[in-house]
Amino acid sequence: MNKLIGLFIVGLLTIQSSFSQEIAVNAIEVNEFSKENLNWMPTFKEALKKAKKERKVVLIYFTGSDWCGPCKILDKDLFSTEKFKNLSDKELVLLEVDIPRRRDLVAPAKMKENLYLQKKYKVKSFPNLMMVNFRGKKLAEKKGYVMTEYYYPYFQSVIRKY
Repeated sequence: MNKLIGLFIVGLLTIQSSFSQEIAVNAIEVNEFSKENLNWMPTFKEALKKAKKERKVVLIYFTGSDWCGPCKILDKDLFSTEKFKNLSDKELVLLEVDIPRRRDLVAPAKMKENLYLQKKYKVKSFPNLMMVNFRGKKLAEKKGYVMTEYYYPYFQSVIRKY
């Protein structure tokens, strides 16, 4: 009986150990990049200009960086990955529109532009990923948080049609 209990405990410890290692490896892969490593454009005007020059779609990311829980998950699970960085470098022009509760987190001129864009595109929920052409015309929109892997088919379908 003691032998059986001993084998059971060893089995549990082995399983726990293997899951712990897998979680640690995944954490390293996700945190290898950060959202700051991406090529975010400083203004809407510059994003449109770059999109026209490079014939790319603009991905506008509406976020509430200091209060939106799903936005924080999206930052970690999507924007901080090598897969997204590769896609964005090749296919997208990126623009972050942050609407934090603490207004001192964003420069006043940038906050004014961000509020203008929120009103222009009638964004009422966060996170919101919107794709526009070089003229600022909305091509597609994804509201709220969905599983990370669902964003890639969305990006690809809009890019293909463009």
